[in-house]
Amino acid sequence: MITPSQLSIQLKTERPTRDFDDFSPEDNVPQNPDKKSSFCDGFQLIDHTTTEFQETWNHVWGEWNTIHNYYNELIVNLTQPVTDRQMKIIFRLFNDGLGFRYEFPQQNNLIYFVIQEEKTQFALAGDHTAWWIPGDYDTQEYDYTRSRLSEIRGLMKQAITLNASQTSIGPTTVQTALMLKTDDGLYINLHEAALVNYACMHLRLDDEKMIFESLLTPDAQGNKGYLQAPCHTPWRTVIVSDDARDILASNITLNLNEPCRIEDTSWIKPVKYVRVWWEMITGKSTWSYTDDLPGVQLGSTDYTQTRPNGKHGATTNHVKEYIDFAAEHGFDAVLVEGWNIDWEDWFGKSKDYVFDFVTSYPDFDIKELNRYAQSKGIKLMMHHETSASVRNYERHMDAAYQFMVDNGYNSVKSGYVGDIIPRGEYHYGQWMVNHY
Repeated sequence: MITPSQLSIQLKTERPTRDFDDFSPEDNVPQNPDKKSSFCDGFQLIDHTTTEFQETWNHVWGEWNTIHNYYNELIVNLTQPVTDRQMKIIFRLFNDGLGFRYEFPQQNNLIYFVIQEEKTQFALAGDHTAWWIPGDYDTQEYDYTRSRLSEIRGLMKQAITLNASQTSIGPTTVQTALMLKTDDGLYINLHEAALVNYACMHLRLDDEKMIFESLLTPDAQGNKGYLQAPCHTPWRTVIVSDDARDILASNITLNLNEPCRIEDTSWIKPVKYVRVWWEMITGKSTWSYTDDLPGVQLGSTDYTQTRPNGKHGATTNHVKEYIDFAAEHGFDAVLVEGWNIDWEDWFGKSKDYVFDFVTSYPDFDIKELNRYAQSKGIKLMMHHETSASVRNYERHMDAAYQFMVDNGYNSVKSGYVGDIIPRGEYHYGQWMVNHY
């Protein structure tokens, strides 16, 4: 007998409504939650509707110019009599899988609410083979492990390798996209689509019952999401095939994502580029300009009064060598890391004001390099490393992008190395998803 998959949303419990005059210092002790606020059970079916949908739409760029979108949709309308609240669950069945999500319509008794956890289950029919990486709120930079589901617990410790920022979750929690293979050769892929204003989903395995349950990335207070009805969750996707290549070729994710909002997409072009970066990773060069300063302050440090370390990679002459290489070998652009000031103490200091994204080191001539690149038919690609100080990036973003326009840049690579600032947020929480 196959175990059914349970679907529900757990809201953060609400406190009983009281007058402000009733407040006293003793009320710092948490009150008993209002059990009626639970959104996990007690639902009744109002009705359901089914429709068939078919369209063809143009892709911005990718493997296909046009994509066929064909599915059958089931909308299940539910009510919770004890709270007089409504919820919908939307299913879209494609030829190669399905997507489903929760929707919260406009209603008087559910307006602003906090997600404590999404309780979406994927009950499996056996101890499948899995290709997985450890569940982590801050990084996906792990090598994939191939094992039986029952072996994940025993292999988790060795699967967690060091990273600049990481928050591993538990002994049986993995990340999506998760690829599974049954003993009779069926491939199953679990993932999500249209991740907007919501936390990234991980999957926690009950390795006795072989049931995965969703585990959302929390914020600094431990909450999983702040929503206002009408709204909906991302799509949860299940793609199935007896040929693993079909999983990669599936358009379910693209068809469930929202349409592109940009009307004129003719300027969007894929490019090949080389990068002033690997030589820093190997230690041949540095991002920083000088070794003389134990610490720097944005807007205060005068780099013209410091001694160059002789290993700075982003120099005018050295970047010209990269431009020459790119032009000779058919590349389109050169990405340069370490061109801007304040790399001397950028990482691991929990600095808020860390970069301004517009001021170059004394040995990096932006005007000359863009002139030289243009003469060779090459574009320079901007680099914005935030050092995970997201507020700082957002306060400088308008000026930084205008600086790009003024200096001939038309593309940028941004980075978020380190623990997220403000402190306590994670790379894959709702706050950061909205930033991305």
